[in-house]
Amino acid sequence: MGDGDGSLPNPLLGEFWIRPAEAINADIDTLRAAGGVTFHPEPEIPEGYLLPQGPGAWALSNFADILHVSKNPKIFSSARGIVLQDLPPEFVEFFNSMIGMDDPRHARLRRLVSPGFTPRMLAKLDDSVQEVASAIVDRIIDADEIDFVTEVASALPLKIVCDLMGIPDSSFDFVLEQTNIILGAGDPEYVAETDDIITSILLAGQNLADLMNEVADAKRGGDGTDLTSVLLNAELEDDQLSPADLASFFILLVVAGNETTRNAISWALTFLTDNPDQRQLWQSDFENLAPQAVEEIVRLASPVTYMRRTVTRDTVIGDTEIAEDQKVAMFYLLANRDPNVFDNPHGFDIMREQKPHVGFGGPGPHYCLGAHLARREITVMFRELFNRVPDIRASGPPDLLFSSFIHGVKHLPAAVHG
Repeated sequence: MGDGDGSLPNPLLGEFWIRPAEAINADIDTLRAAGGVTFHPEPEIPEGYLLPQGPGAWALSNFADILHVSKNPKIFSSARGIVLQDLPPEFVEFFNSMIGMDDPRHARLRRLVSPGFTPRMLAKLDDSVQEVASAIVDRIIDADEIDFVTEVASALPLKIVCDLMGIPDSSFDFVLEQTNIILGAGDPEYVAETDDIITSILLAGQNLADLMNEVADAKRGGDGTDLTSVLLNAELEDDQLSPADLASFFILLVVAGNETTRNAISWALTFLTDNPDQRQLWQSDFENLAPQAVEEIVRLASPVTYMRRTVTRDTVIGDTEIAEDQKVAMFYLLANRDPNVFDNPHGFDIMREQKPHVGFGGPGPHYCLGAHLARREITVMFRELFNRVPDIRASGPPDLLFSSFIHGVKHLPAAVHG
């Protein structure tokens, strides 16, 4: 167990994650060697630079420990926040929807929205995913160099989420801008250091909520087949979504659903460029290897770096005593590189023995509702790329998001024809 004296590298800080991969991987190994549960004090951050972090947190790096926390939501609560910052409950719910709730409220909201994520409902999106992926490649096929993130990776999942919710195409760029502010608030590219961060986040969230309410008003009582219409007009005997529930759920979808898939796709091109043997292998038998290739992409990319939980009573993780009200940060990215579970854990190997990872969150009530859709989007995007621009490659290093929460890529130069 780490003693919190600052001698260990601190994965709770954004600067930890914008360094070269070799340095990050070495520090991941150092953290694990120090113990699967290490304490890190509240970071010292200049006033006005970032949101205050609040009390320090326990960083969990072992796969088994994260499974334990995920399966015990009564001990490890989501309702006090999923990021390290201590924010008002209203703020947590507005931006995190059911991810920032405990049962019974979590179970209620998940029950209400789950009809939109049945295999039958998602199957309706298959044609849409293919059409959007084809249109994306249409736009880049004659180019020499592109920004893979802005022109490919971010274009697919956000368009699908907007189509799913019935958001008009004319609002696409606006939605993208607001989501970048919410999840990139610590990065000066999205929120200037001179801006008030909390105000910027709240304004972006309110802008998305206003858009959702406007769309909902137009669809209420109609016979549309988009998810907003389905959720609004469902004949439920005892319950229904409130306007606040729907707006918060939309923010969750466009922020979590867009950001995680876009970063998985972005990291995938980097992994495939850096590992040409794996790329050639997948291209040689795309359909058969796609399921395991996608799981390997999500495992290694771990688009959500961590999720916070707050301890509701004194407990023990491994051999470490954790006190009531302390925070634990489940570092999915570290767990997905646990050598006790994955051979050569920092390597990209689409042929590795398939074992469950936590790239979509751990098991339990908060497992990602959109995991199936994310897998579908990654598969379709790379099928389209391999079929039509088979030599596309990253032509430079990724420009990384300054964040400890999202393992993000802001920009990635790519040569379309190799």
